[in-house]
Amino acid sequence: MRKLNDVLKKTGVEIYREITAVALYSMITSLVLVTVVMFVPLWAALALLPVLYMPLFYGVCYAYHRKTERGKSRLKDVFQGALKGLGPAVVMGFFFVVMTLILWSTWWYYGGKEGIGYLAIGVFQTYFVIMALISQFYTFQLVIQEGMGIFKAMAHSVKLFLKYPAYTLGACFQAFCVAIPLMVTVVGFGFLFNGMWAIYQHKVTYNVLNPEEAKPVEDGGVVASEARGVSI
Repeated sequence: MRKLNDVLKKTGVEIYREITAVALYSMITSLVLVTVVMFVPLWAALALLPVLYMPLFYGVCYAYHRKTERGKSRLKDVFQGALKGLGPAVVMGFFFVVMTLILWSTWWYYGGKEGIGYLAIGVFQTYFVIMALISQFYTFQLVIQEGMGIFKAMAHSVKLFLKYPAYTLGACFQAFCVAIPLMVTVVGFGFLFNGMWAIYQHKVTYNVLNPEEAKPVEDGGVVASEARGVSI
């Protein structure tokens, strides 16, 4: 299995090659995100984001997967993917909402209380939420690449996390380090993050599912191929 740094480098090369598609797909999904967050009341936004934003986000991941299969990317793949993955996307969307509410309610209730015990509970709950979110790192890609049902994919993602904990935590840390600067610039996040995430998550997951396809060669490099013979 290739190292995360190699995967990150390959992701950077792919983003450069597909920068137009990355920007376009990210902009489409970000427009929905900004509209809901800026103009809809908080509780309504929590209900609408899983239904509107997450399917488009899934569609971006699906579009890149289709690109690896046929060698080119098409805008309509985003919308086809959004319709095809509506169920899994909504389930994952509400999972994220529930985790967010658990985290918010924990610090709303325990954060205002004095005592080390309350702080310990808040820290534990925060750790639980973070680990639960990280454990679902592979879910969308398992649905897309392996054709799993959403609940089977969620369970299998947990198994992959437990099997490769350092690899998964490292992948999430790398994604976090990229996301923070993009969020600070706002525009960069809107035009880049979703497309970049789709490429990175696809490659990281493919690397885990096909570790035998990244084999050492004499000069210390690796030889690998992605879905159906498309090089990465």
